[in-house]
Amino acid sequence: MKTLPKTRLAATLTFAFAFAWTANLPNFAQAPAAAVAAKVPSLDEYRKYALTHEGDVSRGAKLYADDQKLACVKCHSINGQANKAGPDLFAVGDKFGRRDLVDAMLAPSATISPGYGATLVETKAGEEYQGVLKQVTDTGIQLMGADGKLVSVAKSDIKQQRGSTVSLMPEGMQAGLSLQEFTDLTEYLTTLRQPENTLVSNHGMPLLIPQLARPVTARPFFTQELRVPHSKAQTGLTAFYQVPDFRNLFLVLNQEGMIWMIRKTVTGEEKTVFADLTEEVFCERGPNGLLGLTFHPKFRENRKYYVKHQIFEEGTVATIIIEKQFTPDFTQDSGSPPRRLLKIQSVAEDHGGGCLQFGPDGFLYFGMGDTGPHNDPNGHAQNLQLLLGKMMRIDVDHTDDGKGYAIPTDNPFRGRTDAKPEIWAYGFREPWRFSFDRVTGDLWLADVGQDRVEEVNIVRRGANYGWNVYEGFEPFSNQYRKEGRNFVPPVFAYRRKYGNSITGGYVYRGDKQSSFYGVYLCGDYTSKRIFGLTQENGALKSIRQIGSIPQGLVSFGTDEAGNIYAVGFEGMIYQLDFTESRFDEIKPD
Repeated sequence: MKTLPKTRLAATLTFAFAFAWTANLPNFAQAPAAAVAAKVPSLDEYRKYALTHEGDVSRGAKLYADDQKLACVKCHSINGQANKAGPDLFAVGDKFGRRDLVDAMLAPSATISPGYGATLVETKAGEEYQGVLKQVTDTGIQLMGADGKLVSVAKSDIKQQRGSTVSLMPEGMQAGLSLQEFTDLTEYLTTLRQPENTLVSNHGMPLLIPQLARPVTARPFFTQELRVPHSKAQTGLTAFYQVPDFRNLFLVLNQEGMIWMIRKTVTGEEKTVFADLTEEVFCERGPNGLLGLTFHPKFRENRKYYVKHQIFEEGTVATIIIEKQFTPDFTQDSGSPPRRLLKIQSVAEDHGGGCLQFGPDGFLYFGMGDTGPHNDPNGHAQNLQLLLGKMMRIDVDHTDDGKGYAIPTDNPFRGRTDAKPEIWAYGFREPWRFSFDRVTGDLWLADVGQDRVEEVNIVRRGANYGWNVYEGFEPFSNQYRKEGRNFVPPVFAYRRKYGNSITGGYVYRGDKQSSFYGVYLCGDYTSKRIFGLTQENGALKSIRQIGSIPQGLVSFGTDEAGNIYAVGFEGMIYQLDFTESRFDEIKPD
């Protein structure tokens, strides 16, 4: 077995983008420190030059392909195949602006893209391995190094396995480049865009999404940002909820495990700690942590609420759902020990889903992603014997078969020996947010895509939504396609130029006289755009870009009056104001 080099291998870059670094740097070892400092520009100089000067695309392309100066091509494909150690750079120019690309190269550990962090392995024999996790099975794992070669490590040989919070892309890759060369490379990256003809043309995935003539206004709902003092740089808010039957009382969730209660008053708001779960919540890297919360349908009677979050237990990451309770005066968590309903083991720490809600039928629904690695190489989402890549439906008011819940009698796979009875629907990659239309009962779900598109589905009982046989409307892989299975296409999907991480929202049911009444709202975390769409018989009827928010759009919220809120990852909650906009008025071309 060949040991991977113990140097940093190429893997990751912030914002789903990275480069290998095998640059032949000038030999500064024998030069005086002052001379070295004079030869190498500062990070600010690289940044300022690249943002204020034009680069040459052809020279940048040569630098990208130069395996003597920069070995980007060894780690990164640009064809959408994602078959190398680092993230695929297909359409990276659509996903991110010039400033983001520059910052990504200059500060690679600022944010590590989910699925592309380093995995560190120590064997019982004392060998050390590090690389990008490409496969996990019952017998072992596979890591890919910068040269694209796979190294297998048997499970029985592993002494310790852990993820790293430091990017494998070394700091200082720019030191081997002149200011102009760095700018040329940046210029080339901005040209890597998604050709319009690379995806199947479909009414549900229009080439152009029109903007409203007057965008919806996003107004700060609270007077202050809600970041935890001294919190980890890469963590922020995850969700926002109105406490049922309390018009001015809200809960806000932080990824690290903090839940705040905020009471709106005439003069502002009062913020208190409702519950501190930071000791229990696993939040080391990526989209892990405190993900979602929901209230029991009979909340005013039993004060019960339910939380979904990650834990680190028995050496691995898992997702759990727990039942907790308010104090009798509804001012904070009771402090009583929670009741654990279930635990779902992760494979690669990613794609754990993020939402749970009670449906109109009184049952608890929750989504789980495939948990990685990228491409879902083991076919989790199509495997009905696993809860990964699924939407589940359970009865929390009863128990059976030794579980902390019961299976509703009309669940589609109940009674089958080849399927988990909790499953309501399947074929999802990362169902981050979903919601029920309070008028029709439709279950709207936004599924985060991998390489090319983001999608919105209306989830029906027993249906298969395609991953990883399909991504959006386009075939992805036939590896786990099974005879006789039908796939339900999404209602809507969008290309990378509109964003690369969809956030599901709500159907607007506020003012019945509003042109937005009945419009489903969703958005994109990275581009911060907000979309509004309507459907008919499961097919897209109309789609608009209706506005945006200043921060990463991590979640939406609603209240009993039907108002819609957007949650900024960096700490702000925004209320959407529809009064000055019309859904049927489009901005002229």
